[in-house]
Amino acid sequence: MKILVRNLARTTTENEVRELFSTHGTVTECDLVLDQVTGLSKGFAFVEMPDENEAEAGVNALNSYLFANSKIRVKVANPE
Repeated sequence: MKILVRNLARTTTENEVRELFSTHGTVTECDLVLDQVTGLSKGFAFVEMPDENEAEAGVNALNSYLFANSKIRVKVANPE
């Protein structure tokens, strides 16, 4: 299941996002979206978790979670 994580602190790294979601299950992919000009985070990421139950647990536990001084918003990403 693909998960959208928004409102990340600009200093948050891809590894930190991966570690956060790994506490709820297996993470197969984590993509922090970067600005092409500055190389800095745009404040959102996509996380892929293959087990639907683990993914839903992560979404429910982490939506509105305070992470790196930012209240992140987490939801299932729209299908491509």
